[in-house]
Amino acid sequence: MANSIEPSTSSREDPDPTRNLNSLIHPRRESFEHGLLPIPKLIFTDPIQSLIPLKEKLASTQRVNSEILSESLQITVDHARLVLDTLASVLHSDSDPIVKAKPDEIDLVGADFRDLILFLYLQSYKRLLPRTHKDSAAVADVWPSTSAFDGYLSALSPLQLVRSNSRRFMPSQIDEEIHQLSYLQKHMANILHLLAEPAEGEGEESLVLSMEGFEHLGFLVQFGDKGSEGISLSQAAPFFANSDPDMPAVPVPAGQVHEWILQNIESALEHLTERASARENGPANTSDPDVAMADACTSSAKPSTSTRGLSYIEGISKSSYVKQASDLKGSSLKVINCHDSVIYILAPLRYATIYGCSDATIILGAVGKAVRVEHCERVHVITAANRVCIANCRECVFFLGVNQRPLIVGDNHKLQVAPYNTFYSKLEEHMAEVGIEATINKWDEPLALGAIDPHDSLSHPAGVSDVQAESASLLDPDHFTIFLIPNWYGGESPGSTKDNPFPLPDAYITSQKRNQENLGQVKQLLREAPLEENRKRELSSALHVYFKDWLYASGNIRQLYCLQGD
Repeated sequence: MANSIEPSTSSREDPDPTRNLNSLIHPRRESFEHGLLPIPKLIFTDPIQSLIPLKEKLASTQRVNSEILSESLQITVDHARLVLDTLASVLHSDSDPIVKAKPDEIDLVGADFRDLILFLYLQSYKRLLPRTHKDSAAVADVWPSTSAFDGYLSALSPLQLVRSNSRRFMPSQIDEEIHQLSYLQKHMANILHLLAEPAEGEGEESLVLSMEGFEHLGFLVQFGDKGSEGISLSQAAPFFANSDPDMPAVPVPAGQVHEWILQNIESALEHLTERASARENGPANTSDPDVAMADACTSSAKPSTSTRGLSYIEGISKSSYVKQASDLKGSSLKVINCHDSVIYILAPLRYATIYGCSDATIILGAVGKAVRVEHCERVHVITAANRVCIANCRECVFFLGVNQRPLIVGDNHKLQVAPYNTFYSKLEEHMAEVGIEATINKWDEPLALGAIDPHDSLSHPAGVSDVQAESASLLDPDHFTIFLIPNWYGGESPGSTKDNPFPLPDAYITSQKRNQENLGQVKQLLREAPLEENRKRELSSALHVYFKDWLYASGNIRQLYCLQGD
């Protein structure tokens, strides 16, 4: 590594052993979970050697737009815009101009070159592999060898999740956090080098970090559970804490910063390792205190919330599950291992992940930053969101109101996208709260990237990393239906949303009108048909059979779960 940062010889400042959980350092999961793009030219074999000259080139511009980025990295303008859009969705500072910019202004504003450099460095991260399933016979039994998900994806198929009825082979939040912290521990010297500058009047051998430069590290790490809503990173550091805002703090030797961060990472890893060990050695039914899940198969189950403000919904099966804003704590949500159900999350969120679900309909109210749908099968997802990423799914339909192009990565099969098709009373209020524009909907512009994800810790066949993923087709307007959300909370003060806030394309409006006219004509014919009473009963019985078949074929049978227990 060029110009490595040596540990400082200054006095050692040990982290407080009495610190509580919220004073521990954490990786920013948003950057790791939503900020990786499988674009080969962004993934450097030696990030530090590639990014030092890039930093020097971009530093003169301060803020970087897609044209400059495209020329600097030799990538397409579309990919450069995707980088900026993705960075804006995972940036730690809500006050940055690129975060506050409207969707069509992101490229005009551009990204701070330091945030961009850290984003590019993070592309070298390899995600944690799932654990090998203990019951290989059960796996083979439910996942046929002819499946399109064969090979490295088979370990994550939704059908295996159903049969195993266990998430022990899936990485827990603690497993992932340990893996992410270990990555940061290994690469922190390089990362700080990219944020540091030579001390005034001295050469490259003496690197220092200004408070401003140090704050950009918040893209990768944070203290406590609130992220950008909590204390700033510099206020958690002893060398910048309580600095006078009117007088810039004196830059600190990069080695001193490095040593302090490593101490904090070691402290956090020790804490997490102890918790992981306790979990592994405890009773079989002991849940991870940081990732306790909602009870399965219970429509009244409450989502659990981790100590870091992340809500989970897991294991819902053959049920209807309804949550609104007051039921959720924190601004991030994960829906995991849910099957044959309808799940309504009628709330404003920043981030949402849907993972390992099958034969379900999932409605996400308004997601201001990013949605990721991964390893799902025969799932209908309805969401109003800033952006959505779909990875390794098959036979899924996405009804979208999205301000950015839907991103499709990995090994996908028979995906369909359609315009947004529902509403509930507080939808527009929630959209305004998280910054989603109803006048912009790019549902019909899916962007497909690589079929193989280089961020997975797997050995991929040589030469296939840049094979393009299968894209999504547009849902036939004749198959488009409006999804009706029941008004469970009729007693509460109603919101202002009376209809779908996203305008429907003409073809879908025409199809809806035609369907309504056809329905009216059928009703009229039935009323006027001169049938005997027994013939009317036979016709009624036949219509019920066809209606039942349609409910199952279309997936709308799931909505009837809402009537369970009523």
